[in-house]
Amino acid sequence: MNKAILMGRLTRDPEVRYTQTSNTLVASFSLAVNRRFVRQGEERQADFINIVAWGKLGEFCSKYFRKGQQVGIIGRIQTRTWDDDQGQKHYVTEVVAEEAYFADSKRDGDNSSSTFDSTFGAMPNTNTNSDFEISSGDDLPF
Repeated sequence: MNKAILMGRLTRDPEVRYTQTSNTLVASFSLAVNRRFVRQGEERQADFINIVAWGKLGEFCSKYFRKGQQVGIIGRIQTRTWDDDQGQKHYVTEVVAEEAYFADSKRDGDNSSSTFDSTFGAMPNTNTNSDFEISSGDDLPF
């Protein structure tokens, strides 16, 4: 199984390109993902992970994601190689996004309404009928 789940901040705005053969949109960006543990006396370190989003998901990312924004990405890890004009072989490892989420809390004073929920393409949930209802935190079994 090849599945990557990441949450981090965009290091730059997504860059949009189109393929030469089929004119398919592809958005590229990188996430700064904090490492889980911090060594005593050192600053928290981050890994910078390249992300590629194709088609409609790439369009969504290029339209709504901005530098510094915290996002969640679910996808698969992919490696590829190519030779440049001088015959030098290049290797790259990246995550091909399959799902993209907003992970920042809504900013104060941001009253903009959107038809998108926090998940790419998801419409807001208007179903208020639920089998479960929690009245207070004291009622939780854990």
